[in-house]
Amino acid sequence: MKVILTKDIERVGEAGSLIKVSPGYARNYLLPKKLAIPATKGNITRIEKIKQKAEIERLEQENKYKALAASIAGTELKFVRKADENDHLYGSVSENDIAEELEAKGFEVHKSNIKLDKHLKELGAHTVEIAFAPDIVGEIQVIIEKE
Repeated sequence: MKVILTKDIERVGEAGSLIKVSPGYARNYLLPKKLAIPATKGNITRIEKIKQKAEIERLEQENKYKALAASIAGTELKFVRKADENDHLYGSVSENDIAEELEAKGFEVHKSNIKLDKHLKELGAHTVEIAFAPDIVGEIQVIIEKE
């Protein structure tokens, strides 16, 4: 089934692009969430308007992310966790923990924006990247102390 995307969808396409997807994906996901419209003759003529609207939304989102990345830079989060005698945590500090702590400090950051190679399991200071877009990245300090 051919559809025109109305919003950017990661690993699918950008807004305004004409793509072919399976009928089930279009019918059950894209169309109900208004992420795409059917590729009819009338809608194909609207592609340029969709692209312009998407570009405006993209710029607004980018400005919002740049402001958030600038305000989040240098933020320090402290976690107190149980650790053994080798300073190795029994649990870990994950993306969820960091996102919840950032939300408590007034920042709206989704856990998928927090880039960790693996969960933090060592005491001490760790630098964590918050990637809002490939070129918009902020860094925070995560300090883990022994309980």
